[in-house]
Amino acid sequence: MKSRIGLTLAALAIFVSGCASPPQQAVQLDKTTIGPKAGRIGVAMAPLPKVDTDFPGAGCLLCLAAASVANSSLTTHARTLPYEELPKLKSDVAELLRKKGNEVTVITEDLNVAALPDAGAKGPNIARKDFSALRQKYNVDKLLVIEINALGFVRPYSAYIPTSDPKGVLRGTGYIVNLNSNAYEWYLPVSIAKSADKAWDEPPKFPGLTNAYFQALELGKDSFSQPFAN
Repeated sequence: MKSRIGLTLAALAIFVSGCASPPQQAVQLDKTTIGPKAGRIGVAMAPLPKVDTDFPGAGCLLCLAAASVANSSLTTHARTLPYEELPKLKSDVAELLRKKGNEVTVITEDLNVAALPDAGAKGPNIARKDFSALRQKYNVDKLLVIEINALGFVRPYSAYIPTSDPKGVLRGTGYIVNLNSNAYEWYLPVSIAKSADKAWDEPPKFPGLTNAYFQALELGKDSFSQPFAN
């Protein structure tokens, strides 16, 4: 009986490990990916997340509740902060591409990547979602996508105990998908975390952390734009 249970657990472990997909690695931007001969490029952004707080490591429900209560003033403040010029990032990137001779279309609506069908083909640097239908929809050959996944402040915890001061954060990815092959021709993970220059615990406006948040925004925008500025 014990051996049968052991074999079942081992099989389950193999099944779970087999289902887990490795994270997509960075793909450097090649000179042939953009430029006058690269075809038409669409530039889109996924919907921006709300500005908020996050407490990784406060794993149990009681731990998370305690962290939320201890940082409630910061959360309230975070939810008042603006995106500043972040929504214009796709237009800024599009302008950089035009300067390199590309024919560019800015996709005005938000792109809901999660709603796209899963890709049939799998392999290194193949997008997990099927972007191919967007070629005809937007009349483009490639699609440059900017996805911002997290904005605001992060404060790590170990159960009930904070392990560092909060930081202003911006996390996301930028990528170019070739709509013929559904392959990534550029893939850039972006993770910015900025500490307050001085004291951070100054409610209700948290000026030090607020400044760190705006610095994270600027550094994040620069990270997405810089590959096309050179």
